[in-house]
Amino acid sequence: MRRAPRTPRDPDLERQKIADRTLETWIDDGSVRDEARHAANRASAVTPESPPQRRPPKPLDPEVTAELADAVGKQRGARLAERLAQASEALDRERYQEARRLAGAIVKEAPDVAAAHEVHGLASYRLGLFKPAVRSLEAGFDLRPDPYVMPVIADCYRALGRWKSVDRVWREIREMSPSQEVLAEGRIVAAGALADQGDLRGALAVMEPATKRPKVVRDHHLRQYYVLGDLYDRVGDPIAARRWFGAVAEVDPEFADVDQRLRTLGR
Repeated sequence: MRRAPRTPRDPDLERQKIADRTLETWIDDGSVRDEARHAANRASAVTPESPPQRRPPKPLDPEVTAELADAVGKQRGARLAERLAQASEALDRERYQEARRLAGAIVKEAPDVAAAHEVHGLASYRLGLFKPAVRSLEAGFDLRPDPYVMPVIADCYRALGRWKSVDRVWREIREMSPSQEVLAEGRIVAAGALADQGDLRGALAVMEPATKRPKVVRDHHLRQYYVLGDLYDRVGDPIAARRWFGAVAEVDPEFADVDQRLRTLGR
């Protein structure tokens, strides 16, 4: 992949993009395959909270609209912009098949528009279609590098058992010096890949930077604490496992299944 430098985006938007990432499938089967739905907001404008009834799609970022117009002409570009907004909205509402179908058609017609590749890749990822997901996400990244998709790319490679590719993307994440949220997600995926291969001590070594307590504990810290607790439990160190699960419960006692994990460990 081409890894060109990029000017950081609005940090508030960056935090929103990563906010919905969870540990659901780490709990289920040792994976972290719940991508940040709000990464789709790189193609959509951020709007205030909307009512629950069906609403028109949020307007596209003007930059993406301009890219579509350049690619296929102003009139056709306006139509594709409407469809891409629909695809982004479908992704946000977990209608992944619809999002993938709409975005895939746009990719065929306007292959140089990064946002279309990204929506197609994220929808494929959520459907468990990891090979097409990584192809689309890599293509979108080459067109417009965005560190927020890199942990998802790494997790696609993890799902495919391509361990060297996971290592490569994790190295590239660190070299980009992204936000702490992105770094945390990449670290979780890298540790999960090692755990998948039976190297629990190696996974703990990857997670070691997450043991430094911050002044303010945020969601990405809790996710890392949970992973630390899980790994220590798996290596047979219940004291350390209780400490990290306890650190999660102290801030958010309803986080994932942390209460159950603590009961199992005898707290």
